[in-house]
Formats: sequence, C-alpha cells, structure tokens
Amino acid sequence: MEAEFKSLERKLHEFVALCQRLREDNQQLRQQLASAISDNKQLSDKIGTASNRLEILLNQIPEEDA
Repeated sequence: MEAEFKSLERKLHEFVALCQRLREDNQQLRQQLASAISDNKQLSDKIGTASNRLEILLNQIPEEDA
C-alpha cells in the first residue's frame, strides 16, 4: 500500500510540474503572438502608406493619347 501511495505521489508531482511547464510555454506563446500581431499591423500600415504614395505618383503621370 505504501508503494502505491509513493507511486501516486510521484505521478502527481510529475503532473504538477508538467502543468507548470505548460503554463510557462503558454505565456511565452501569448507574448510571441502579441509581438507577431503588432509586427503584422506595422507592416500592414507601411504597405498601405506605400500603396497610397504609389497611387498618387501614378495619378501624376500624364496619360498618353493613343
């Protein structure tokens, strides 16, 4: 009976350690996701700005008569 309790206690400790490790991994992934979302927004804004500037430049080119 004592051996069963020791085995159960060991398994419980392993489970708790695994849960803690998963919590830490989850927190790290959340931070990476937030960073990636921020980077994506900045890049999207830059693309929008470049697109607007390109459209303005294209509108300044005189049209040729065919």
